[in-house]
Amino acid sequence: MNILEVNDLSKIFNLHILKNKKIEALKEISFTMKEGEIIGLTGKSGSGKSSLMKCIYRTYLASSGEIIYASQDGSIDMVKADDHRIIELRKTEINYCSQFLSVIPRVSAVDVVCENLFRIEKNKTRAREQAKEMLEQLGLPSDLWDAFPVTFSGGEQQRINVARAIIAGPRFLLIDEPTASLDARTKDIVIDMIVDLKRNGTSVLCISHDEYTLDRLVDRRIELQTGRITAVEMDGVEV
Repeated sequence: MNILEVNDLSKIFNLHILKNKKIEALKEISFTMKEGEIIGLTGKSGSGKSSLMKCIYRTYLASSGEIIYASQDGSIDMVKADDHRIIELRKTEINYCSQFLSVIPRVSAVDVVCENLFRIEKNKTRAREQAKEMLEQLGLPSDLWDAFPVTFSGGEQQRINVARAIIAGPRFLLIDEPTASLDARTKDIVIDMIVDLKRNGTSVLCISHDEYTLDRLVDRRIELQTGRITAVEMDGVEV
């Protein structure tokens, strides 16, 4: 069964500051995604990967086309759905992890990781213990667990970002460069965590430039160039 079906998707940005200049970031994008599949979005910077991911999450509103998401309550077009429905899906099914950690300044690392878990785990002590186990697994020193992530290094922030994204086991995960800024050992741990999510039924759309991560993680790749799909690969073979 498909969890996602994208049909003739386009996104045009109107740059009002530049006399309404138009930039077509995505052009007639079409693909499907199966439940429990991991797809890698590849391509050079500026090819449209992040724009596509943000259209699917509805951070950006697509200019035309369809994004049919098979929610647990039935199919929904993410382009046409009202904001309340999108917000509810983000709370219950869909999670987006950007490259950069964005948090409230004076919240501890543990509570940042627990942000999504608190919605489904009412016992906050139990939730925090689960978060601490994950941070320990990711190699974040215990003396930093109660500190504020805004003071951490880039690699430390990346680990918190990934932990926050995956701890609650979302049904559909959109994740941008999950292993950037990580050492080799931690990179393998993050990859294993995402693979475990897949085993439990999570579908993952992942942007990455790292060949090692792509080789270990994804079932197939979709390559973008200047806003168009130029190739689809499975097991290293173009299909």
